[in-house]
Amino acid sequence: MAEFKVGRVTHYYDKIGVAIIELDSDLGVGDRIKFSRGGEELFEQDVDSIQIEHEKKDKAGKGDVIGLKTTREVKEGAEVIRLA
Repeated sequence: MAEFKVGRVTHYYDKIGVAIIELDSDLGVGDRIKFSRGGEELFEQDVDSIQIEHEKKDKAGKGDVIGLKTTREVKEGAEVIRLA
């Protein structure tokens, strides 16, 4: 399975379970991603929705800062990797 780093977590809102991710590459609804930090794989999940400035989007690209609901808590600095 090919893997592509698509960004990193810059903030996590624990009360609402949302990670703020700065993207280095494209990411879209329906993609499968995993989070890793310090070489340790944390967890995988599907991208169910993406928000930019509180607006729902189907996809986002390099340079975008997105909000993504996560299934578990994730720390700042975690890498976001798209699984293909």
